[in-house]
Amino acid sequence: MSLETLKARLGARLRPVSDWSPDQAPLRSDYDLNPGAARNGAPLRPAAVLAPVMAHEAGASVLLTRRADSLASHTGQIAFPGGRLDPGETAVDAALREAWEEVALPPASVQVLGLGDPYETGSGFLITPVVGWITPPVIVTPSPDEVAEVFETPWDFLMDTAHHRRDHYEMNGARRYFWAMPWNERYIWGVTAGLLKGLHARLYGEDGDRAAEAEDAA
Repeated sequence: MSLETLKARLGARLRPVSDWSPDQAPLRSDYDLNPGAARNGAPLRPAAVLAPVMAHEAGASVLLTRRADSLASHTGQIAFPGGRLDPGETAVDAALREAWEEVALPPASVQVLGLGDPYETGSGFLITPVVGWITPPVIVTPSPDEVAEVFETPWDFLMDTAHHRRDHYEMNGARRYFWAMPWNERYIWGVTAGLLKGLHARLYGEDGDRAAEAEDAA
């Protein structure tokens, strides 16, 4: 893998941090695969996640968490560190704060490269993905109240469209579709997979750019 090429592509293709505003419009959403699903019409609640790209010499990976089973919602699901914005925070502020609170990732160890596309969730959040570049070694420690596990998934796997699967579930008699990227025993799906799909599209196009993907791959 060319870490230099990957880092340069992220810096060139991501949205600048200065582009963020609290009233930004979503560019991607849970509704992309469910255009007929009804929205509740309430104002979207701003949130942010940190997408930490771990720059290992052997190849990049993405740090993810498994949410604690004791949480009130989305228990046990795979997620990026993140949450809703506190008053006066920017997306970068919130992403770095949440990563510190959830997995003790020091903000000083994160080089923010830019922003992914704002994403509307079916639960009414507008999530800004903040992409951070981290050069190991770095020690992370999950907060037991929020995170059951921290793990890394290879960049090459997540950015390979062969692993982007459209799955579905039934709810109230209607079928709901979502992206999924199962990796080993971990089922990466829903908003997290949607954010990763959006990152892939921003870097390599909706249909993928095999030459560019190969240039960044191990």
